[in-house]
Amino acid sequence: MPAHHDRISRAPDRIKDRPTWLISRAFARSSALLSSGFEAHGAGLRSHHYRLLAALEQSGPASQADLGRDTGIDRSDVTAALAELEARRFVDRKVDPRHRRRNVVTLTTEGADELRRLDAVLDDIQAAVLAPLTDAEQRLFLDLLSRVA
Repeated sequence: MPAHHDRISRAPDRIKDRPTWLISRAFARSSALLSSGFEAHGAGLRSHHYRLLAALEQSGPASQADLGRDTGIDRSDVTAALAELEARRFVDRKVDPRHRRRNVVTLTTEGADELRRLDAVLDDIQAAVLAPLTDAEQRLFLDLLSRVA
């Protein structure tokens, strides 16, 4: 029996079948898989870097504030993460000429290339997260989770 199942079955009876408990355990498992998957990739990036690159690739240049709102990343964390991405030449940040106190962030060619490499990492992680389920269960789970979220 997998270790994560043991932790759930040992939980107090009052909480072990509650959706909030199960969701928090699923979150903890998926977060651990994300961390180890990104660590194995070896680029020193994390899931929040991926979210920023993906948002820029999908929507084009954006302000740091918009990126934070679009990706659910706190404003101060966005600034630090973008500095890391900029140091790797995955993004460019320039002052918005119309709003001098705002930076506009643009995805670079190197950033788009890294995003494609990270897509493969994320595909493997998603497969690991859903591995306990059959294909039909995976589709149902994603549908239900989308509705709950």
